[in-house]
Amino acid sequence: MQSSMLTRRHLLGGMGLASLGLMSSPALADDTVDLHVPGGPSTRIITTSYPQKGRMILQRSSPPWLETPFEVFDKGVFTPNDQHYVSWHWATFPGDIDVDSFRLAVRGQVNQTLSLSLKEILQDLPRFEITAVNQCAGASRIYVEPRVAGAQWANGSMSNAVWTGVRLKDVLDRAGVKPGAIQVRFGGLDEPVMQDAPKFLKSLSIDHARDGEVMIAFAMNGEQLPLLNGFPLRLVVPGWCGVYWIKMLNDIEVLDQPDTNYWTATGYRVPDTPHNNVKPGATGFKMVPVTRNAPRSFITNIRNGDSVPVGAPASARGIAFGGDCGVARVDFSIDAGTSWEPALLGADQGKYGFRQWQMQFTLPARGPRTLMVRCTNTNNEAQPDFKIWNPAGYMYNTVESTHVVAV
Repeated sequence: MQSSMLTRRHLLGGMGLASLGLMSSPALADDTVDLHVPGGPSTRIITTSYPQKGRMILQRSSPPWLETPFEVFDKGVFTPNDQHYVSWHWATFPGDIDVDSFRLAVRGQVNQTLSLSLKEILQDLPRFEITAVNQCAGASRIYVEPRVAGAQWANGSMSNAVWTGVRLKDVLDRAGVKPGAIQVRFGGLDEPVMQDAPKFLKSLSIDHARDGEVMIAFAMNGEQLPLLNGFPLRLVVPGWCGVYWIKMLNDIEVLDQPDTNYWTATGYRVPDTPHNNVKPGATGFKMVPVTRNAPRSFITNIRNGDSVPVGAPASARGIAFGGDCGVARVDFSIDAGTSWEPALLGADQGKYGFRQWQMQFTLPARGPRTLMVRCTNTNNEAQPDFKIWNPAGYMYNTVESTHVVAV
């Protein structure tokens, strides 16, 4: 990233200035993490050198891809802002934003073209708040067998936050959507690195865009957005993959024709099959866009290789989310999925967010054991017990297994 200064007002307080430097070559911490995954390199550097970010797993430096260390998820359902994962398509997003001159354009099939300042968005529109998981479509790609191309994310390219901002519906209503509008397209301040490469744009149907949940966020977890997570504005699409959550949002275009840009019409496709699963090497299947998140669950306090006392009560805990709806139940197994018992669910913080669970269990005999956890959402969709595979490694939500030794 270009060495520069980020200047921005404290949006929530409305007073004062803050400055942060973006390092051209971030220094890296001395430690590493081994993800212990077969099929390719699985050791990653830990970095603490990115602005507004704490200890993160470095996947790539340009554009920055920073993964949340998995132990963070054992500390609570809300991911701290300084450890919220980071993923950009292009490395050209600005490191200096003039909040006084910044404008959000609303144009296209509208009665009135808008150019909204941050002050207008903050002061003139009703505030809205929602809890939602932001998860990359390629989350957990490193576990796909055989390996596929793309960012080799483990389970840390997801984060949960309370998002504060304004409803997209209120912004569109202010502009006045014309009859015949069918889609809304969104773009940010990042631009393609290479000539003729497609600008990163994503679209939603007009009905989805105006459903009252899709929002334009200026804060997460009660604080202004970090630069690397999309300051000053980002689109939040609850229940849908993070690819739709455009960062540094500055352009909204209402369309009366289907969006033909590459990222909507061609990119981010999965097989139109149950769980988006096909056999490696298969051909001839229909492809559809990635959209909704799928249910997932994780054990957060026990890791592969841990020892668990035999014949004594032990405790497992973790997080789950239903994807595009709430968590109905979480089941836990101590015998590799042969039998299941319901776990105790924690408080419901919102249907699109993480929900904690816990379970008391006793391992009856010494030796290796496989613990498993499975989420079923309120649409009665459960995680599959087989390894999902597709050519891009998208939408992985296979039941998680943790191998322990009873001693």
